[in-house]
Amino acid sequence: MNRKLCGHKVLVTGGAGFIGSNLVESLLATGNTVVCLDNFSTGKRENISVFSGHPRFELIEGDIRHYADCERSVRGVAYVFHQAALGSVPRSIKDPVTSTDVNIGGFVKMLYASKEAKVKRFIYAASSSTYGDHPGLPKVEDRIGRPLSPYAITKYVDELYAENFATTYNIETIGLRYFNVFGRRQDPMGAYAAVIPLFVKKLASHEAPLINGDGTYSRDFTYIDNVVQANHLAALADRPEAVNQVYNVAHGERTNLNELFEMIRQIIGRHDRNVLNITPIYGPVRAGDIPHSLASIEKAGRLLGYKPTHTVKEGMEEAIDWYRANL
Repeated sequence: MNRKLCGHKVLVTGGAGFIGSNLVESLLATGNTVVCLDNFSTGKRENISVFSGHPRFELIEGDIRHYADCERSVRGVAYVFHQAALGSVPRSIKDPVTSTDVNIGGFVKMLYASKEAKVKRFIYAASSSTYGDHPGLPKVEDRIGRPLSPYAITKYVDELYAENFATTYNIETIGLRYFNVFGRRQDPMGAYAAVIPLFVKKLASHEAPLINGDGTYSRDFTYIDNVVQANHLAALADRPEAVNQVYNVAHGERTNLNELFEMIRQIIGRHDRNVLNITPIYGPVRAGDIPHSLASIEKAGRLLGYKPTHTVKEGMEEAIDWYRANL
């Protein structure tokens, strides 16, 4: 069963970003009126250009750090999908001040504006980085360790604020801890590009990609359609025990970087056999990286009805098709 939200006015913050724009697309397709708030610091206008003439789409160019922009964007809105943030562990280590200002300061302003506007539910992008140095696998929502980067700290603090607002102000919140999301519209060009689009970009250019460490670090790579599904289900959750919770959003499958590289090389190699001779370059481990990540998705399945539609391989096939057409 693939339930989807329909017929509501919703806000997607960071709607011009990778995850946000896919969420905007899906919400419009199911009959919602969508307001997109973005300052285009990391989001891209081309991600939402296709929606510009849509009668149920509104773009507000603004910043979640400015309370007036938050107030304006939530007027008449039933659901907020808060995706706006400065992602990337390395970015937060280089500039913890701005990451904190956006990810905590902006989050609280957006949450408070939503409370004041009597928004029905505030659904926000949390992060698997919150698990920090906890060694247990799979990762279970109620067992976390110490955060290993400023970014991880900001995402954990957001969860604490959401829990506090739910108790103090009676606003419904649901946090979705994303695990290494990939798919269409993920930017391969930025300084902090995620590993999958970066591998694809390098191989498509017949260049050797860099793997941080020896390639044995593993992640629960999660295709974008699984994430979009989880957001719809979070909005639709009607069991009292399902609300004011945090959920893992992943596939529940672990892939190490060597396996990931080989998977991408083989898929691209069907169309360009030259890439089959390319081998990666190995470099130092990145600061703030955890060795392994694997999610338990039992809670999301039980309380939200979440069931991933794409494995890593299935998602990778679709993602690379998109990159081949758009890079």
